[in-house]
Amino acid sequence: LKNPARFKSAALALLRPLLVVPVAMAESASKKARTSDIAALHSYEYKPAQFIAEIGCNHKGEIEVAKELLTLAKKSGATCGKFQKRTPKELLTPEQYNAPHPNPQNSYGATYGEHREFLELSVDDHRELQKHCEGIGLEYSCSVWDTTSAKEIVSLNPKLIKVGSPSNMHWEMQAVLRDHYTGDVHISTGMTTKAEVEEIVTFWEQGKGDAKNRVVLYNCTSGYPVPFEDVCLLDIRILQAKYAHRVKAIGFSGHHLGISIDIAAYALGATWIERHFTADRTWKGTDHAASLEPAGLSKLVRDLQACYTSMTYKKTDILDLEKEQRAKLKWGQYNKDLLPGAKK
Repeated sequence: LKNPARFKSAALALLRPLLVVPVAMAESASKKARTSDIAALHSYEYKPAQFIAEIGCNHKGEIEVAKELLTLAKKSGATCGKFQKRTPKELLTPEQYNAPHPNPQNSYGATYGEHREFLELSVDDHRELQKHCEGIGLEYSCSVWDTTSAKEIVSLNPKLIKVGSPSNMHWEMQAVLRDHYTGDVHISTGMTTKAEVEEIVTFWEQGKGDAKNRVVLYNCTSGYPVPFEDVCLLDIRILQAKYAHRVKAIGFSGHHLGISIDIAAYALGATWIERHFTADRTWKGTDHAASLEPAGLSKLVRDLQACYTSMTYKKTDILDLEKEQRAKLKWGQYNKDLLPGAKK
């Protein structure tokens, strides 16, 4: 090279934009990873996990099956039993309504619209399910997909209402929940860009939204089932970093298989855990295969409780239960009188 210094200068100029971001990210990550500030570490307080058994439409359009699923959810340790409410002709385009179900073996009608109508429970049905929940000590809730459904479920005034990932940009519907309902609103963020998540939170900070005291924001991947590599649990950290001070809590809505992922989500800071729930994963319908049965739900709730109990710091360097083991097993303790330099 005729002018190495000039070449080096030009190369650095080209690379500088690429170097700035990683350095900044590294600095931010290192700050978060520091453990010297014990007070900051102790500032995060784990709370018992709250579990939503998402029954959805797994009741097969039968209210007695819905009641049975609520009872099973309660016996399995769930905090809340949740359904879904749609107004198919309002929600779907004519083409969608009249098209065949994409999975005919799971369809309850000749068209997708008829399938959805078959699975719908009336407002009176939901009122009866809410009463059943009150009788067994379980919270009732429902996801709403459209404006009419939102108004109908608001009329029941449950403690919380869910907005699923497909509906989280439906502003007219969410305005009903924001301005004409005072309970908590849980919002999933599957198939949603980070810019759209910001729009959602901002919407709930306006008007009567009170996002900080009403909104629970869920990490979610929309798929049935979701392979582990697409669960993307670390997005919980992103939601925490950006929104923990702007919303009431962070949650996790999973569509994966098994129960280990939910424990990790809780450990990362998700207070609310939601999973689809059914009595039999072989039943007809698209959601059963990605649902937990009672045995799986019971084990998950058990493990979440154990995880909560374990989320503490040692009160002393050596716990009482360690003292005997320390005296018997730790080098320098059981044999301290025999070591070189020991006082005779």
